[in-house]
Amino acid sequence: EVLLVESGGGLVQAGGSLRLSCAASGFTFDDYAIAWFRQAPGKEREGVSCMSNSDGSTAYAHSVKGRFTISRNDGKNPVYLQMDSLKPEDTAVYYCAVYRGIVSTCLSPRALYDYRGRGTQVTVSS
Repeated sequence: EVLLVESGGGLVQAGGSLRLSCAASGFTFDDYAIAWFRQAPGKEREGVSCMSNSDGSTAYAHSVKGRFTISRNDGKNPVYLQMDSLKPEDTAVYYCAVYRGIVSTCLSPRALYDYRGRGTQVTVSS
């Protein structure tokens, strides 16, 4: 069974930081990317960042570039999302997902994620 578990969300003041973790297990294919996406109430899904499992290449949404960093340990699991200089507009439920396409298309609103976790709430107060 494929399982993705996010953790690390919480309440933080604007300008603060959080680090999210995504622990993935239960799948055997080698070529995939881990995607972080978020969804706020009444808004469409927004791809935030992706990392290829095979070569470590990354992608970031324009809205988070320079503030968020995706990374992983040498063992490739978990995948982290370090979020700095947080803004109230970053408030959302953050999900990690498995994406079997190329990293350059991972953040598209039309990207089809094969599996996703249940999400972790991030709330940034002003």
